[in-house]
This record gives sequence, structure tokens and C-alpha cells, in this order.
Amino acid sequence: MSDAKFFAKGKAEELEKELLGTNKKDKNHVRKTTALKRVVANMTMNNNEMIQLFQTVISMMSIDNLEIKKMCFLYLINYSRMKPELARTALPRLAEDLSDRSPLVRALSLRTLSCIQLESFNRILVDHLGQLLKDKDPYVRKTAAFAVAKAWTFNSSLAEEKGLISGVNKLLLDSNPTVVSAGLAALTDITDRAEGMKLTLSYHDASKFVQILGDCNEWSQTYILNGLMSYVPEDTSEALLMAERLSPRLAHSNASVVLGVIRVILYLTHYIADDTAVQSLLRRFGPPLVTLLSKPPEIQYVALRNCFLLLQKYPHILENDIKVFYCKYNDPIYVKVTKLEIIFLLAKKDNIAEILRELKEYASEIDVQFVRKAVRAIGKLAIKIESAARQCIDTLLDLVSTRVSYIVQEATVVIRNIFRKYPNKYESIISILCQNLDSLDEPEAKEAMIWIIGEYASRIDNSDELLDDFLFSFKDEAAEVQLALLTATVKLFIQRPSKGQELVLRVLKWSTEETDNPDLRDRGYMYWRLLSASSNNPQLTRQIVLADRPTVSVESDKLDEGMIEELNLYIGSLASVYLKPSTQIFKGSKARKLEKTHALRSSSASESDGLMYFDSIAATSTPVGVTDQLAGFSISQTDVARQQPLSAQTQFQQQQQLLGTNPAYPPASNINNSSTFFQGLTADQMTTPAPYQASNGYFDVAKLGIDGDMSAMPGNTAILNGAGIVMSSTQEYFPQTPVDRQASYLRTPFVRSNHDDLL
Repeated sequence: MSDAKFFAKGKAEELEKELLGTNKKDKNHVRKTTALKRVVANMTMNNNEMIQLFQTVISMMSIDNLEIKKMCFLYLINYSRMKPELARTALPRLAEDLSDRSPLVRALSLRTLSCIQLESFNRILVDHLGQLLKDKDPYVRKTAAFAVAKAWTFNSSLAEEKGLISGVNKLLLDSNPTVVSAGLAALTDITDRAEGMKLTLSYHDASKFVQILGDCNEWSQTYILNGLMSYVPEDTSEALLMAERLSPRLAHSNASVVLGVIRVILYLTHYIADDTAVQSLLRRFGPPLVTLLSKPPEIQYVALRNCFLLLQKYPHILENDIKVFYCKYNDPIYVKVTKLEIIFLLAKKDNIAEILRELKEYASEIDVQFVRKAVRAIGKLAIKIESAARQCIDTLLDLVSTRVSYIVQEATVVIRNIFRKYPNKYESIISILCQNLDSLDEPEAKEAMIWIIGEYASRIDNSDELLDDFLFSFKDEAAEVQLALLTATVKLFIQRPSKGQELVLRVLKWSTEETDNPDLRDRGYMYWRLLSASSNNPQLTRQIVLADRPTVSVESDKLDEGMIEELNLYIGSLASVYLKPSTQIFKGSKARKLEKTHALRSSSASESDGLMYFDSIAATSTPVGVTDQLAGFSISQTDVARQQPLSAQTQFQQQQQLLGTNPAYPPASNINNSSTFFQGLTADQMTTPAPYQASNGYFDVAKLGIDGDMSAMPGNTAILNGAGIVMSSTQEYFPQTPVDRQASYLRTPFVRSNHDDLL
């Protein structure tokens, strides 16, 4: 009977008869084994009828057959939460199996007890773990080490009371490498989540672990490499020697081991003073990373994400291997996109021509998403490498000439960003873009083209006609297109009043009287009053509307320096794949940081200060609790102080104090008293609506729909120069947010700017 036949949907009554049937010829329990396989298969398919067999399956646990026991224990683990009362009836059998003569049965029973998160099961588990940690069989000791970690997760106080952590600590002196690795893995798991515990390894202990790496399988090597992150070098020569001893493991065939070795060596380089030695170690990362790209797509993706992270700080590691990141026709889209990101990071003056040819080739593929990414990469390269901007623009124009809709639209978006990076330099290509207006049907592309027309309205002869064509469908456009049209018509009016007066009146009327969008209405009122006030000082209005934009830079693609430092301590984990701190991915985990010693490099010392701030936790280094120490392995409890963020009320009071005491910001009433600019406007149309004006005479900071990057201004406050408008962004504290596993973290409200689409 093939395994596929087990997955046919079965009925509980029929299976129960087969399980309870007595057949003298079935001496080896073949029939019952087959029936149990069908039960497990149906359980895997979420056939809820199988729960009716609970008592029958539990009664079969007494059969002295390892295969039957495995399936019975698997059934028990799966349904124990749904039937906790019936599950407790299996406790005597499980407790008896803990003393079985077979080590496989003892380990199987132990694993089952540790996987069932019920108080009664945990009690039995904790009572027997002390003895099982000293079992004569290494397989049982290894299983017991992992069971301690699970027992501590369920009830940490009970596990510590029974002295289980000390028992696991003693396993680090075991003669069996597999047991040692399991004990280290358990201690690492516990201390990574315990608020008051810290695992510390001496040089002697770390050397022992490195020595036994060759005797361990891939899983055990991964556990040891993860545990070595708890070793803090006290001397730079020790760190260098340890890194040299680990470097041969870079040739391992297992991807997890290779990435684990890279993580540890990268960590040790912070404690090596010799820059030449550090560069020598870093150069060894290239060949093993390139080798991982020959693995299956899933492993390739993990390797590529880690390459992307490493290249953020160490671009020279793979600078001569750019060709291995060229996309293959059969690569999955997630691999192709990640390769594009790496190609962008490795691009420089010497290889830009070759890269542009490759990207142009990608733009002819049939995968629309990938083509868009390739076109956008060309635009980003023009911003990154100024000397190659002309080459990139020529490549984009060649792609535009194909008149493929999505290529033209993506090219329009990136050319807008190129104009922002190099103002007054490549305007000659605007006429080519204007010839393809009919191809624009996506909001982002329309917004980009409208921005170009408004920005260069004085140089485009028919700019008013082009904007008028877009205004034909103004009321049906997306919000971002409407906002772009409003701003563009105001720019047109300021640069060419005679051609823009009729358009700007029409758009302002639509924006303030005939729209339900509060952002559009607020911006319309702002521009209306701004233009009304320009009769007294037209030059000021021009300076505000046509002010210099923030410089567009691809540096915004890079991760924060502190984030890079922390993620480099998590190479090979989910944190390095998602590029997010571990505290946002794993519930209850602690952020790693570089421990300060005499060997820590000065640059790393300053960076390490910020590594714990991702979850707003700072740990003191003064031990205040009990220290459990044995043969150099120590787990010390430390005092942990949380940094409490300012309350929203305190932040608001500080902002009000700033606004009320700073005479540099004129109140909004100064604008309301300006003379009328447009004929036919009433005083009511010029007055600030009550909901948008604060009691102290300033505009309400939360209701102004103005684009701009406010995060870089002092005090997180931006001043719209000369207009008396004060905008401020505040921080919000979101509760438990699901990111694979829940984690509370700090967010800052997103403020959109005109170059956000570079990302």
C-alpha cells in the first residue's frame, strides 16, 4: 500500500473497528499500524472526525511497538488542547515510558511531554527532567536539554526552582558533541528570551566548541555557531585566532553552517584591531556566498538577502562577482528582484555600461513586474552615478521608443526623479515624454508627468494646454493626481500668469468647493490664501511655491547604520531576510549588542550604544541577582530598565510651549488680513475655516495636507517659510502588531515626499 492511499478520507467508525479488531494472525500489528497511518493522514488533512478516536488511540499506547507509539504520541500532541481531560488519561503511560529500557522510547515519551502545553504534563516533565539530564544514553540527554527549554518557556519559575538550568549547564561538559550542542542551544534559547539572564562564554569554552564542530552534524554545528555569539573576546589576538579557526568552515556544503560562520566572524571583527586582518577575513566571504547561488531557489533567496545586507556596509566583498547576480530566465520573481537590488549596490563607473545592457535586456521580458523593476533600477543608477546619468537617460529613451505602455509609464516616473536630482540639465527630453501622454493611465505616471509640466511650465510652450488636457478628467482622477494638478496649475500661474489665471481659478474652485477629499480641500485653501497674500509680496509667494526641493538621493534606500550593525549579528536568521530587528519578528526576544571590552574597536563601541534601542530596552551591566557558574560557563541575572516614551499629552504640551513662546512664527491672522488678489472673491472665501485654525492663531498642525519631509527638521517640526504655517509630526505607539510573531514596537507616522517612489 503506497503512502498516497493513506490520505483518502476515512470515517471514524470504520477506522475504530480496524483499531479494535483482534486478529490472531496479525502478530506484528500490521493491520493496526496501517489503520493508525490512515488516522494520522486524515488528522493531517484536518478531518475532525478523527478526534472521536481519542480513547481508542490512547489505549494503543501500551503496545510494545515503536512505530505505533510514535503515531499515538503524534495524535496525542495534535488533539491534547482540544481534549485536555482525555489527554490526562495518557499521563500514567507516558510517565511509565520515561523509565523504559529502550532509550528511543524514553526520548519519544520525553519529547511528547514537552510538546503538550498543559500544566499537568509540564509537572510530570519537570519532575523527571533532572534524572533524564543524567541519562546514560546521549540521545536521551540531548532530548532532555531541548525539553528544559520548552519547560522553561511554559513555567520559568518552576524550571529554575528544580535546578534544570544548572543541569543543562553541566551538559556543556559532556563527552558527546551532540549533547554539548543541544545544551548550548537550550541555554542560548533561554537566555535570549529571559529578561534577567545572560549567557557568557570564556575563550577556553569557545575554543572547545570550535574544536568539536568537525564531529557534529549540520544541526549541531548551527547550534554551536549560534551559541558562539555569547563569547565576548577580551583580547584582540583571541578574537583573530578564533576567526581564523572558524574560517575553514566557510567551505561547508550546508548553507546554514556557512551563514552561521559568516555571522560569527563578522561579529569577531569588531574586536580585531588589525584592519588588514579584518579585510582578509571579509574577502573570504565571497566564494562561499557565490557557491550558495547554485543551490535551489529558496536557499538562493536566503543567501541573496544576506548578501544584500552584507553589501550595505561591505560592498567590496563581492565587487568582482557581479556577473553571478545576473538573472536567469528560469529564476523565480523573488530571486530576480533581489538580484536586481544587489546589482544596483555593486554598480560603479567601471561596470555601468555592462549593467545597463543587462538591464535593458531585462526590460524586454514578458514579466511585467520584473520589467518595471528593471526600468526603475536604470533610473536609480542615473541618480547614484552622476557621470553615467546621460547613458542611463539614453537607455530610458530607447525603452520609451518601444511605446510599451507600462515601460513608458515607469520611465516617466524615474525621469521625474532624474530631473529632481539634476535640475536644468536634461530638459531636452521633455518633448519626447510629451509625445507619449496618451500612454499614461496609471496615477503614479500621471502624477510624475504633471509634476514635470508644472516644474518646467516656463519652458514648455504649450504647458497650459497640456495641463488643460489632464484637467478634463480632474474629478475622476485619483487623489494624488488631483493634488499634483493643483500644485502644477499654481506653479503655471506663478510662472506664466496670463496663461494660468483661468486654469488656477477653475482648479481652486474644484478643490475647495466641489471635493470631499480633506487633503485636497486643505491644500486648495492654503494656495488660495497664499496667492491672495502675494499682492503685497509676490516674490515671497514665488519663493514658497517654487522653492528648492530636497535633494533626491538613493542613499535613502540604505538601512540605518545602527540597524545594519544589529542585523549583521543575525546573519542567516529571519531577521536578515526581512531586514527587521529580531524584536519585531520573535516575540519576547532580546536584541543583541556588542559587549564593551578592551578589545572592542572604537568605531564599534560607539555603534553598540544604540543597538538595544530598537525595542526601547537598555540593560545595565551590573549583576544584581544570583550567578550560576560552572567551569567557565556563566548565566548571570542583570537588572533591566525600560525607557518609557513621552506620553502624547506631554508631547502636545511641549509643542504648544514651543509655538507660544517663539516670536519667529507669525500667526495665521496675518494671512487673513491680506488684500484680495482675485476679483470676485469674498472675505468669507479668504478666511481660514474654523476647524483648521487653532485658538492661538496658528494653523492646526494635524490638518494641513502638505507634502514635505518633516523628519529632518529640528524638534521634528517643519516651518513653511514665511507663510506662518507650522507643521509637526508626532510619534504614535501601536499595540501588539502581528509580524510573523507579535511584538510591540515604535512607529513614526509616514510622511510622503515627492521622491518616495525611489524605494
